[in-house]
Amino acid sequence: MSRQSASHALAYPVTMYTPPALPDLSRMEERRRLSPAALRGFFKIMEHWRIRDEDARHLLGGISTGAYYEFKKKPNRVLDQDRLQRISYLIGIFKALNVLYGTKLADSWIQLENSNPIFGGRTPLTCILQGGTPAMERVRSLLDARRGG
Repeated sequence: MSRQSASHALAYPVTMYTPPALPDLSRMEERRRLSPAALRGFFKIMEHWRIRDEDARHLLGGISTGAYYEFKKKPNRVLDQDRLQRISYLIGIFKALNVLYGTKLADSWIQLENSNPIFGGRTPLTCILQGGTPAMERVRSLLDARRGG
């Protein structure tokens, strides 16, 4: 088999679907556009999950109490790439939980002890708080796989 036919055989199939371009979070304009909605979504998720403010601050990367309450009071602030990525993981986790489970379990799952080896008997929240963004990514991947996405 020639190289050309081999690469053609491995090429992505032609479809009508074109995935949307990923946002360029290095651009201030893009972060300015996404940040207010991300912060509003983050605080709504914290309400649904009944997360303490101290833990919510850690989920955002360990921000100070003053900065946290400024974000909460005025969510039209511009976030850095790290905080946008953290919130994106949490939104994905929230969405997957609501696809997989009823509202009551979806809202409490994050704080329930879990026997999955990823969590080792800890709650997913504890796992995420201890593991940071890599743990957020792992939990999101686990839930996306469970829902077939």
